[in-house]
Amino acid sequence: MAGSSFGTIFKITTWGESHGKAVGAVVDGCPAGLPLCEEDIQKYLDQRRPGQSAFSTPRKEDDLVEILSGVFEGRTTGTPISLLIRNRSARSKDYSELAEIYRPGHADFTYDRKYGFRDYRGGGRSSGRETAGRVAGGAIALKLLEELGITLTAWTSSVGPVCADPARFDPQEIFRNPLFMPDAKAAAQAAAYLEECKKAGDSAGGIIECEVTGLPAGIGDPVFDKISANLAKAVCSIGAVKGFEIGDGFASARSRGSENNDPFCIGPDGKPEKCSNHAGGVLGGMTDGSPLLFRCAVKPTPSISSLQKTVTTSGEEKEISIHGRHDPVIAPRAVIVVKAMAAIAIADAMLTGMGARLDTVKKFYL
Repeated sequence: MAGSSFGTIFKITTWGESHGKAVGAVVDGCPAGLPLCEEDIQKYLDQRRPGQSAFSTPRKEDDLVEILSGVFEGRTTGTPISLLIRNRSARSKDYSELAEIYRPGHADFTYDRKYGFRDYRGGGRSSGRETAGRVAGGAIALKLLEELGITLTAWTSSVGPVCADPARFDPQEIFRNPLFMPDAKAAAQAAAYLEECKKAGDSAGGIIECEVTGLPAGIGDPVFDKISANLAKAVCSIGAVKGFEIGDGFASARSRGSENNDPFCIGPDGKPEKCSNHAGGVLGGMTDGSPLLFRCAVKPTPSISSLQKTVTTSGEEKEISIHGRHDPVIAPRAVIVVKAMAAIAIADAMLTGMGARLDTVKKFYL
């Protein structure tokens, strides 16, 4: 299977299946000397760990990470960093009756058409469980960016029809509620909405936003390797993501140029800066020095107990009600996955761009 790696210099490869012995990642291209221990990674894995609230799957996994290589005496060595997360709570029998059925909203049908064979236990590689490896690898990218003074903040901005109010935005509130919303009132309303969905045997979608601060101008390239394009690929490679936008995004299509353009002015430090940020921190595919802001749409969990029409692998039409342990909403647990993938894309772009100017090459080597 191709397509399990992302990045050019800072590269991550995830491996493992939902109901296999383990999942994990290999990170290559991380500079030597970065302070790193398992606790640096574990704190992010704990954010996506299942079974922590009424709004995540009851599957209980400790998601304890083991660093198998690439770190010596608390620092990265510059060699591949191998990360292992064991699966301890897989219940494959929950999926035995689904071996011959195409679940609506899942990859069962397309897997069969592409490979002629699939691991039906939880979806195999197409399972949300695969994202544990992304978060583990992304934790290293986040640690690297932290060393450079770059901060990523991600949150759930909406669940179903309930939207966080920007006027009540509180970054501390993100970690006070299980939905990772920055607005306590909206979080309570979203929780009530999800309870209604659960009672109806249904699920809900949501939107995740991410802001990156501290980025210097000039990260990314103007053609195929735009930072916006690579961020879109990184984020849209997450299984449940169905839409992506930067800055004003789709709203910019309804505005005029005079409204959408960000005027320049001279800032307090005497350097050029933008007076607004409709562009979301990206101009011509490169960062412009202002906060980079993007958002993505996450579809409702496709595994629902409501009765749905489908077909079997032998071509028989039937109805199905999916049981087992599933999230009634994906977006909150995907917040850290989005943050991790954004960090990987940005770290890779920064390392890739180090040779863009002769003066910086001379400074490094001479």
